[in-house]
Amino acid sequence: MDPRPDQDPMLLRISDAERHQVAEHLRRAAGEGRLDLEELDERLEATYAAKTYADLVPLLADLPGHGGLPVLPPAAPRPPAHPDPAYPAASQPAALPGALPAPSTSSAVLSGCDRRGAWLVGPTHTAFALMGGVTLDLRQAQFATREVVVNASAIMGSVDLTVNAGTRVVVEGTGIMGSFEEGRARTEPDLRADSPVVRVRGLALMGAVTVVRKPMPGEPRRRLGRRP
Repeated sequence: MDPRPDQDPMLLRISDAERHQVAEHLRRAAGEGRLDLEELDERLEATYAAKTYADLVPLLADLPGHGGLPVLPPAAPRPPAHPDPAYPAASQPAALPGALPAPSTSSAVLSGCDRRGAWLVGPTHTAFALMGGVTLDLRQAQFATREVVVNASAIMGSVDLTVNAGTRVVVEGTGIMGSFEEGRARTEPDLRADSPVVRVRGLALMGAVTVVRKPMPGEPRRRLGRRP
């Protein structure tokens, strides 16, 4: 079964305005000598025949980025989930149920997407970066369930996740001419049997997906291996 568009932002339909933006980008590239006239004609024809963002990837992948190109819209909003009552909120900020934003997708195409502060992470979250950057700071986020899955894909771009000391991280992605890894921790982990789990899956193609453990915002950074 094909994935639903709200699960994979690459399958979202593009608009006529976005086709025109990509066409202008291709014409500029031809004017700079990056494409010859035959290549330009072929890519323009493919641009105006494109249906989804996935159709645009091969047309732009070998060209340097310029501002003003299409940004993937967020998936249709879902009713906010409520945190799992079985999940202890010791490492989470207090929040009124339903009062936090609960995006299911974070996407950037030749642009950036930055999520920080208090927000609600559902059981799954999709992060996609194409020649752009996505930052997901989970340190002050509420989790709808004890374990959440972040499906992260970076194509010639980056997806950076930040977790706090009390969050367990499981990295299961693949890097192809890129990196998919947990970076060097900036604070000592403080894990328990019931600590929340962030499972990161996906692909980094000529890009990077990185998870880093850091202190909570405003906390002084402690030297690793030492106790106060």
